[in-house]
Amino acid sequence: MAVQIESVKPFSRCWFWGVRAGDTLLSVDGKEIEDILDYDFYMSFAPVTMEFQCKNGKKRSIRMPSSDTGLSFHTYLMDKQQRCRNKCIFCFIDQLPKGMRESLYFKDDDSRLSFLFGNYITLTNISEHEVQRIIDMHISPVNISVHTMNPELRVKMMGNRFAGESLAILKRFAKAGIKMNTQLVLCPGINDGKELEYSLQELSALYPAVQSVAAVPVGLTKYREGLYPLTAYTKETAGEVIDIMERFSNDFRKNHGVGFCYPADEFFLKAERPMPSAEYYDDYPQLDNGVGLWTSLRDEFFEALSACKQKSRYQKVTMATGTAAFPLIYEFAKAAQEKIGCEISVVPIVNHFFGETITVAGLLTGQDLLDQLKGKDLGDALLIPLVMTIDYTSHSTDKNKFLDDITLKGAEAALKLPVIPTGNRGEELLRNLLGV
Repeated sequence: MAVQIESVKPFSRCWFWGVRAGDTLLSVDGKEIEDILDYDFYMSFAPVTMEFQCKNGKKRSIRMPSSDTGLSFHTYLMDKQQRCRNKCIFCFIDQLPKGMRESLYFKDDDSRLSFLFGNYITLTNISEHEVQRIIDMHISPVNISVHTMNPELRVKMMGNRFAGESLAILKRFAKAGIKMNTQLVLCPGINDGKELEYSLQELSALYPAVQSVAAVPVGLTKYREGLYPLTAYTKETAGEVIDIMERFSNDFRKNHGVGFCYPADEFFLKAERPMPSAEYYDDYPQLDNGVGLWTSLRDEFFEALSACKQKSRYQKVTMATGTAAFPLIYEFAKAAQEKIGCEISVVPIVNHFFGETITVAGLLTGQDLLDQLKGKDLGDALLIPLVMTIDYTSHSTDKNKFLDDITLKGAEAALKLPVIPTGNRGEELLRNLLGV
């Protein structure tokens, strides 16, 4: 397929050869380009011959001596993002209320997004061509939503008759040396208990290709009418999941030196158990999946605080977070305010939009934030978790917004103070409290 060029860096090699925005790249060394993975892979063998077609229809070939082409494309994928074909009994998107913006209802299951951005894929939406391309290009790591290694149960849980047989791709990747991180979304009474033990045994047989297994509890909103009947984890059932995984992890660590499988932080919170130390998580292979985030952030914050010699430029700061993380953020505030000379208030935001059982900050809406903070003395600035916003990479108040389309700029106007999104790094959190 041909891919359209969005822009060409002035005075780059392609620019000097007359390539312009709107032209199309037809091939590199005769090979078609489907997405940025193809492009980067084939350009790594430079010098190469690139074939273009101009907007006027004229074709030209350019011998490119290096990968520094000066070209940029509209998206990383270059073609359309692949839509998920599963009907999972626990799908969070099926639990969204009506009337939200259309993009929130899109279910992606694109192998390219797994490598580029860390998204998890199910392997039910991947073609033989894509499987072979991952093997040939040795694309690693790939993040895979497994949920269960029982083929029949996987078909039932994912509502896809191919969900069981697609597990064979795991073994093909392992044989080819493709690294994988896997996750299990656990539903009480369905894929935990004995089924969880079976999945861990089967996945561990693929070690070291399968590098880690994360278990996260199913998230249930209040919009589940007509959906598969699921229950939330309780203190007792969450504790049972931790016990199973820790027994397995302890045995695995004795033989291989790593724990391999890790319950998400939410399981420890639900079970009302203390968070493990950093050693428990090895090198934090599933940090972005909420596994070890509490421990990592706590260790980083107190290390930064112990070395801090500055005073805050603020007199008072407010920190807003989800109800799950409130105890940790309150601990930070209590420890920091005396040392940095600033009053720090922490407000847990209750999720009225999705339901109070949803306690993570990443699913809070701007409206809940405003409703619960308006009229309060918030001080000089409001710190919020960056994951509360749509663009996790942007701190910009102009571009970033909440799930319900309220922008950061709109929130600042409503609350009449700066709203500062803060990433999951202890040092960054302390810097923002200091006002630097």
